[in-house]
Amino acid sequence: MSTRPEAEIAALIAEMAQHDIAYHQNDAPTISDADYDALRRRLNAFAALYPDLVPQTVGAAPASGFAKHQHLVPMLSLDNAFDETEFAEFLTGARRFLRLAEDQPLAMMGEPKIDGLSISLTYEHGRLVKGATRGDGGVGEDVTANLRRLPAIPLRLKGDAPARIEIRGEIFLTKADFEQLNQAQESAKQRPFANPRNAAAGSLRQLDPSITAQRPLSLFAYAMGDCSEPVATSHHEYLDRLRAWGFEVNPRSTLLPDFAAAVRFQSDLAAERAMLAYDIDGVVYKIDDLALQNRLGFAGRAPRWAIAWKFPAEQATSILERIEIQVGRTGALTPVAHIAPVNVGGVLVSRASLHNEDELARKNVMIGDTVIVQRAGDVIPQILGPVLEKRPVTAKPFVFPTHCPICGSLALRTKDEVVRRCTGGLTCPAQAVERLVHLTSRPAFDIEGFGEKTVQEFWDAGLIKAPADIFHLAPHESAIAAREGWGPLSARKLIEAINQRRKIPLARFIYALGIRRIGEQIAKLLAKHYGSFAHWRAEMQAATIIGSDARFALGNIMGIGPGIAEELADFFMEDHNRQSVDDLAAELAIEDAPKIAEGTLSGKIIVFTGSLATMSRPEAKARAEALGARVTESVSAKTNFVVLGADAGSKAKRAAELGVQTLSETEWRSLAGFEGEEG
Repeated sequence: MSTRPEAEIAALIAEMAQHDIAYHQNDAPTISDADYDALRRRLNAFAALYPDLVPQTVGAAPASGFAKHQHLVPMLSLDNAFDETEFAEFLTGARRFLRLAEDQPLAMMGEPKIDGLSISLTYEHGRLVKGATRGDGGVGEDVTANLRRLPAIPLRLKGDAPARIEIRGEIFLTKADFEQLNQAQESAKQRPFANPRNAAAGSLRQLDPSITAQRPLSLFAYAMGDCSEPVATSHHEYLDRLRAWGFEVNPRSTLLPDFAAAVRFQSDLAAERAMLAYDIDGVVYKIDDLALQNRLGFAGRAPRWAIAWKFPAEQATSILERIEIQVGRTGALTPVAHIAPVNVGGVLVSRASLHNEDELARKNVMIGDTVIVQRAGDVIPQILGPVLEKRPVTAKPFVFPTHCPICGSLALRTKDEVVRRCTGGLTCPAQAVERLVHLTSRPAFDIEGFGEKTVQEFWDAGLIKAPADIFHLAPHESAIAAREGWGPLSARKLIEAINQRRKIPLARFIYALGIRRIGEQIAKLLAKHYGSFAHWRAEMQAATIIGSDARFALGNIMGIGPGIAEELADFFMEDHNRQSVDDLAAELAIEDAPKIAEGTLSGKIIVFTGSLATMSRPEAKARAEALGARVTESVSAKTNFVVLGADAGSKAKRAAELGVQTLSETEWRSLAGFEGEEG
């Protein structure tokens, strides 16, 4: 058994995936910005130590109800800084990557960070042809019809425009417009929106564009995706082009010559925050030179050339009334705090996740405590800890259960995990139901009308117990129609919705199985690597044998690693899991993974060794991966190229022994297309 923290990393990834779905798909966040940022920071810390265990992802799969749109350039998210030291580390890292002197200034654009809904607008020959939400970063929702109804979005660009360009921006509501919208909601006896971000997202995602047109949505444009030709050499020049084309750019966007100017700008905006017409939770800083941006590129889910420096979170106090345990689909027992409703930054909140047993103990909170509640723009906050001087004599410590509150099975915690898990497996209703809910969810099978309530109802009625049972419901259509709250029409629509999902892409199928640690991005990696269901299924079976070629190959897929390989092997070792997969697959047409356009080094395995003179090792690795190569640390018979820097050492010797082709740094630059670029 590995001593690395695979289980804790898996729990973090699974928890963050659920928060991403709530935020990006449902516009109903279940955690505060500050709480999410804390999870992200912890995951990033693990990624630095165990990069093979931490996949890179952003957002959540687009919701149903709209056509899907593939972004020409992915819409990724930003890393965060929370103080001056972390911001300085961002600049130091950029200089190190670019091999710039420590005292060399880096000019930046500072832009207020608005928590709205990110969109991408595609223009061809100056005419708006497509508008989409961010979605999961690669694929968003096509909301073109709605965006065309907004006065803030030009249907045609003024003046000269490139043949094709993706323009990115943020849809938002001003504070005044948000207040008026909620007043209108209440007058119409409809539920008010929780915050401006939810209101903006909900307004844009109306299936009826006329409703969107009635909402006072604003837009600030600030970024560029794909572009057919250069339009600027710096970010501030690009913002000027946006203004000339007819977009509104945040008037507080400011060109900052150096670190000291950025620190002053952060302080100034923090002081002005309450007086601005819109909500902000920090400042985005972007290195101004677009050539440097291009060299810096991306590290996983975020650019190396930009960062969001967040403001301190808002706080309040409330009473911790009770703690309940929720059981997830992997059996994890999660403590959830219920607090007396309290207004934090204009939002009424009443619940917060306490994450796990250790976190609960670390925070030293008791039932009845006055607790410090922190919020940074969303609905559900985090609990920082108790106000000890206000602890009543009646306060009671929470005793974490040793048995599952749902099925009564023993709940165990292994020495390398922070999570206590129910051992009931699929015999535990909570896990079985949660896995079926997961299978029918939007990123998986996306069966319309088959949500958590329906899954629970059908489970209780004995209609479904295993995944394949969902596709055996047609003979029960009349029985479903006779159930309370149903009827012939709704039963027929459900059966039709199920039948529409009998064809599913391989990546979605893998994700839908609910295997621990297999999120959407890992599922995509597996689908891309194995291509077809038959190949994947056979290789997973073979990978159950420790030391097999299939196990070795699985653990060496970039982004998978031995920890996830072990989890997949453990899943396929179980007879009932294999049977469940095969029974489900027998009901479906599982589509092969699409073949992607190959880069010049697609499929090649490269090892860098020694010191490179003209670029940093991270830049060389980033370029290789961008061209489709896989960069590894060790030389094997499967390695295609070993790039030799100064003092190459044992890896050069190993390459010679195996007959692997070696490249000088000059040859590598030529192969990677660096000719003519300044080193």
